[in-house]
Amino acid sequence: MHITRLLLPAFIALASCGVPSSAGGSGQAVENADQTEAGDPGTQFAVQEMARFDEPWAMAFEPGTGTLFVTEKSGALKFLTADGQRGSVSGVPIVAYGGQGGFGDIAFAPDYAASRAIYLSWAEAGRGNLRGAAVGRGTLSCESDTACTIKDLRVIWRQMPKVSGQGHYSHRLAFAPDGQYLFVASGDRQKMDPAQDPQSTLGKIVRLNLDGTPAAGNPLADENVALPEVWTMGHRNILGLAFDGQGQLWGLEHGPQGGDELNRIKPGKNYGWPVVSNGDHYGGQPIPNHAERPEFAPPAISWNPVIAPGDMLIYSGAQFPGLQGHALIAGLKTQALIDVSLDSDGPVERARYDFGRGLRALAQGPDGSIWVAENGKNARILRLTPR
Repeated sequence: MHITRLLLPAFIALASCGVPSSAGGSGQAVENADQTEAGDPGTQFAVQEMARFDEPWAMAFEPGTGTLFVTEKSGALKFLTADGQRGSVSGVPIVAYGGQGGFGDIAFAPDYAASRAIYLSWAEAGRGNLRGAAVGRGTLSCESDTACTIKDLRVIWRQMPKVSGQGHYSHRLAFAPDGQYLFVASGDRQKMDPAQDPQSTLGKIVRLNLDGTPAAGNPLADENVALPEVWTMGHRNILGLAFDGQGQLWGLEHGPQGGDELNRIKPGKNYGWPVVSNGDHYGGQPIPNHAERPEFAPPAISWNPVIAPGDMLIYSGAQFPGLQGHALIAGLKTQALIDVSLDSDGPVERARYDFGRGLRALAQGPDGSIWVAENGKNARILRLTPR
């Protein structure tokens, strides 16, 4: 049974309330303020529980059907139809489950209506206890309301090199607005220095053709600086990757101890990790901030204390006119849905809504509703509509 309740707007202290100068392109860290600021009237939600899944990591709606597909971190792909039927998908990859690793993102091809192509990312085991992210493409075939299969799934891109450890895979996916390119977030795998190595894909955003080959015109490749797929470098752990309505790509990443970042992703730019950060190393060892090294691209906004983001979408629906063009962020540590307006003068955090549990993934429904997946076992999938 679906459960509906009202979620009152429990606003937490806002970062940089009404201070665009520190929330814009200066790269300065934003400290949480003592005052709160109400969001737009349309940002108070009626919340409906739709289903529960174990460790959901990503969600995406199948174009044309309203069916929601959900990756579970341990390796399953499941779905929820528009009329409430639950089903599972076979033909999924074997994932390296553990730590931060497992099943990752899911995205439907821009030409899905014709191609039935689906893209997945996951943590992949290698030799000698090494691991790395992988991206695969296959075609989706549904035999019934409760069973689908991915056919001809093949890996089209791998994070290289594979390394030890189970953290910072990132592996978020985003298609260019023209549908011609696939962008993949590739985390530093907690190794730090490879983020500045142009011959590694760790700590990078890569731009690929839809078949996984490096796209032509990647600026660092054209300058013979980096591997041919590299678009930007100097990243730590990107868990939000999305285009806005003007075609600007945004990346949202975890900082170390402080310094979570929202970045305007510009081709060929170096975002500085681990040379600079608006946070410190764990244990308190300082890191030079962006203001000290202007050759690195500063964040559009950063948070200290951190928000620990799980995912991000840029809202374009009709149900919440006051949120159109805003970045909505799923907060893990903050246990909140965070609203950030992407104004021309610089992003500004507008509101936080406290859900009382860490949030992992977001999706926009075909009708403009907002879908939220909690983090962890027995996690609720929630549908938000106007109050």
